[in-house]
Amino acid sequence: MMIRVMYNDGRYDLVKQSMLDMLLATCKITGFLRTSGWAIVGRDQMRGGEILQYNGPERRAA
Repeated sequence: MMIRVMYNDGRYDLVKQSMLDMLLATCKITGFLRTSGWAIVGRDQMRGGEILQYNGPERRAA
């Protein structure tokens, strides 16, 4: 299945699902087209695959 994406520079493209995951992980796209409409990175909820980093103090250390 091909998915329409919008790159950070405003270009559009059709990519495979595996490529979409890579583009999301590397922050190279601003959005992609779902059946319900455009999903915008940073605004709309994305499923799994996200690596969240906590930049605050470590509170679990003994």
